[in-house]
Amino acid sequence: MRILATDGIDAGGKKLLEDMGFEVLTDFYEVEELNEKVKEADCIIVRSATKLRKPTIDAAVEAGRLKLAIRAGVGIDNIDYVYAESKGIAVRNTPNASSSAVAELALAHMFAISRFIATSNIEMRTGQWNKKDYKGVELAGKSLGLIGYGRIARSLADKARALGMKVYYCDILKIECAVDECCTFEEAISKADYISLHIPASKDGKAVIGAEEIAKMKKGVRIINCARGGIVDEAALLAALNSGHVAGAGIDVFEDEPTKNTELVNHPNVSVTPHIGAQTKEAQARIGLEVVEVVKNFFNK
Repeated sequence: MRILATDGIDAGGKKLLEDMGFEVLTDFYEVEELNEKVKEADCIIVRSATKLRKPTIDAAVEAGRLKLAIRAGVGIDNIDYVYAESKGIAVRNTPNASSSAVAELALAHMFAISRFIATSNIEMRTGQWNKKDYKGVELAGKSLGLIGYGRIARSLADKARALGMKVYYCDILKIECAVDECCTFEEAISKADYISLHIPASKDGKAVIGAEEIAKMKKGVRIINCARGGIVDEAALLAALNSGHVAGAGIDVFEDEPTKNTELVNHPNVSVTPHIGAQTKEAQARIGLEVVEVVKNFFNK
């Protein structure tokens, strides 16, 4: 049986799959070639780079071999999963493995935009010593608004509380928590000094945070997005950064990737990373093991 791991897989996970008798191919394919390769696979594993859209799914259905598609990560919006399952292809993800890694990156961005870490790091490399310009703020005593309250958000909440932050959250599932305060979306964005997003992309592709929502936030708010590109309107965010209404932003995901929004990337009050939320050795190893369990259970190995 053949598995396409088109965005790679941890070496340990790959070996376990091979020991179970699977052939594991780890090459990346552009769409046209992927549409051919998927016809020869029993399972496909993707991360963020590969998109499983209707044409690829139709190609797999035509061949009749593909039975399982796995998103090696939390969100499955890069897979047309409803369509895939309607065609008899099961879709799974690995929701547990990367939560801590993404939460830590979100927290790192919070520190970076609060203490001028990104800006001062760049300026010092060019010989500048702008100490007087780097009067930052402390996280202790501030409030954090979480949009979405899944595993990653709850991990970040634990870390924020340990730093002395008050945590508000809104979530469509109304998850109960004894230590954080559940509130409406409008309350969360209006109360918080820091706002971190932990939701999938909207079905209609529209931004969840745009100019209207930013206007309801505190002046000097800081926004973190390590969830999905497009849920924050980049043009509205840039305008708010330039006006000073938003004091800083930490961004790991973008509307288009690789991003061409150089004005946003180079803004002095922005900390950026190239979609590396789950890119830790530990998280990738855990994801690999979780993928193995999904495959094992599905194919009854």
